[in-house]
Amino acid sequence: MWRHLLKLSLAEWRHHPWRHGVALLAVALGVALASSVQMINQSALAEFSQEVRSVNGQPDAVVASQGPEGLADDLFARLVLDEAVALASPVLEIDSFGRPAVAAGAASATTSATTSATTSATPSAPMTRSALRIIGVDALAVATLAPDLLPRPAAGVEAGRTGFLDPEAVFLNPAALAALGVAAGDWVELQSATGWQRLRVAGSVAAAGRPLAVLDIAAAQSHFDRLGRLSRIDLRLHTGTDSAAWQGRTALPAGVRWSRADDAVQRVSNLSRAYRVNLGVLALVALLVGGFLVYSVVSLSVAQRTPALALLGVLGLAARDRRALVLGESLVVGLAGSALGLAAGAALAALALRLLGGDLGGGYFAGSAPNLAWPPLALAACFVLGTLAAVAGAWFPARQAEALAPAQALKGLGGQGSGAAPVWPGLALLAAGAGLALLPPIGGLPLAAYASVAALLAGGVVLVPALVQALLAGQARTSSPVLLLALRRARFARQTASATVAGVVASLALSVAITVMVASFREAVADWLDSALPADVYARSSGSSAAADQAFLPPDFADQAAALPGVARVSASRQVPLALQPQWPAVVLLARPLGADPAAALPL
Repeated sequence: MWRHLLKLSLAEWRHHPWRHGVALLAVALGVALASSVQMINQSALAEFSQEVRSVNGQPDAVVASQGPEGLADDLFARLVLDEAVALASPVLEIDSFGRPAVAAGAASATTSATTSATTSATPSAPMTRSALRIIGVDALAVATLAPDLLPRPAAGVEAGRTGFLDPEAVFLNPAALAALGVAAGDWVELQSATGWQRLRVAGSVAAAGRPLAVLDIAAAQSHFDRLGRLSRIDLRLHTGTDSAAWQGRTALPAGVRWSRADDAVQRVSNLSRAYRVNLGVLALVALLVGGFLVYSVVSLSVAQRTPALALLGVLGLAARDRRALVLGESLVVGLAGSALGLAAGAALAALALRLLGGDLGGGYFAGSAPNLAWPPLALAACFVLGTLAAVAGAWFPARQAEALAPAQALKGLGGQGSGAAPVWPGLALLAAGAGLALLPPIGGLPLAAYASVAALLAGGVVLVPALVQALLAGQARTSSPVLLLALRRARFARQTASATVAGVVASLALSVAITVMVASFREAVADWLDSALPADVYARSSGSSAAADQAFLPPDFADQAAALPGVARVSASRQVPLALQPQWPAVVLLARPLGADPAAALPL
């Protein structure tokens, strides 16, 4: 039996390829968008996680500071003596800039073997600087906790096997060597708050990810004016020690917190959550529109094939088999559309990673474009959602095919009733949508608002038949047979009218909603920027707040800028990042003059 029904379905697809092709492409579009977002985010997080593991290693516990001032050395001395601690590794992390040193600077720096470095208050020569993460480590301790940070002296560079203790030595990872264009034995300059520090490239480190420079921790504290300060302390506990219980009974000073090695990954994941959620919702919107299109296509198909379905019923095909036939056809469309969507999503993700990076140009992930990742569970979920969207769109038409009265349908008497379309379901959905829009966010996400949009859209589609009947109720008679037939069909075949316009209403409504949302958001951001950042031109010493501590503007920069023609006013400011929660992005403290009337100077 099913072999013959398959021939019937193939004939339907062959006679109306474009109609079913539109439904298939609608499902494929939603799956492609959803799967590409998942692959892009997973690729970026995997690359960043690898970088974090390479730099942070796998300690049992991490002690970190909440503010930019760092930790005191005496805390390290206290933790080293704890009976539960097997190994403690002090780390000093600094975001700054580097550049290759000019030959003259290198020559002058080599004239004194007793000085730690040559410091210049002004740049020796104008050249492009590169963002650099500087890490000071104890090479004797870091080998166990983070072996990728272990300095590897280069052959032929003076200082021998203990070169990592040389205060003038710096070790660069492959990304830093490429960014600065230097090799072992060359000299580089690292920017500090007091000037440019000249150091010699004595070797390399294996750490992956963005450009990285590793120094002896004592040298890093001296060069960057951090004497007695640390960024974090990595701890390896004795075997059998309960890390959580030990942390609970170990008191830490104010402003110091326990951290985890993967907090940075979670922090970046939370930072990029907004764009992931928004793109994910757009993918669900596309699937929702695809479901409406499937509903429209299958409804028209069932209406056109009513005589054939009725004849099959007379010949013995059960009602549930008619429903299974319609749902099976939609299932095939959903499976094909989902498979096509996954392929298109992979291509879209690969292109986006190549052109925009793992954050789609948002600046959340530093470094080069990551390799494409294939999260199996997320991709399987996208495939299932696409298939379910197609099957759900065909559910009501399938129930109509099941409810056919074969004998009446063969006589042309099985049409749908001409009574007034009920309006209470649509009004109930609209009321539910209005109520959901007033609910607060859940877990920081406006889930109720998304449900509100779906309810309002469904309510609008459900009210289409009643609205069509209301518009045509007072239509006068016409002498045109074609127009008369069209009016009669629209007035009495309300389910067909609903199927015809459901996809159009859904697509247009969501397009208008997204356009209004984006325009409103851009206008709100523009108004906020005009209030919070009212200046016409901004000059920054660095590209990030974290690197600003080592890259100050010259002391007389504001006075020189104020003296330029056309400049009415100059105001200096400083930005300091503050980590309130380890898993969440840091907030930025903005310090600037408020003048005699602080209330008038504050944007909020």
